[in-house]
Amino acid sequence: MNRAMSQEGTLLSSGHLAETPRPSVYSAACPTRQLLDRIADKWTTLVLTTLRDDPMRFNALRRQIEGVSQKMLSQTLRQLERDGLVTRTVTPTVPVSVSYALTPLGLTLVEAMQAMIDWAEDNMTEVAKAQVAYDGRRLD
Repeated sequence: MNRAMSQEGTLLSSGHLAETPRPSVYSAACPTRQLLDRIADKWTTLVLTTLRDDPMRFNALRRQIEGVSQKMLSQTLRQLERDGLVTRTVTPTVPVSVSYALTPLGLTLVEAMQAMIDWAEDNMTEVAKAQVAYDGRRLD
């Protein structure tokens, strides 16, 4: 097998992708920024946490997540499926049944998000007080 060493020291072999250095989220060209943008989205967070325990059908998700439009839910689910965080399962019934579930990767993300969600729920009162105080200073 023909092998060569890249500049970063990654071993290359014919027909195989080389490992790339871990991207820096602080770099403007870092693809991690797109992923952070997606997972920081409120609809993404709500969809993933709603799917935490059980698979759900589209309309059940829509009923559970108040305020999400059909279009936004569809877009969010498509993006999450593309990212490997959610699976879409079609059951050939009449009418066709489509359900969504977390993948193992999606579950790891939900577990990581839980601390942030807990913090937000625990500290919302303090944040609201800070906002009122800030707004009061801005009016003076």
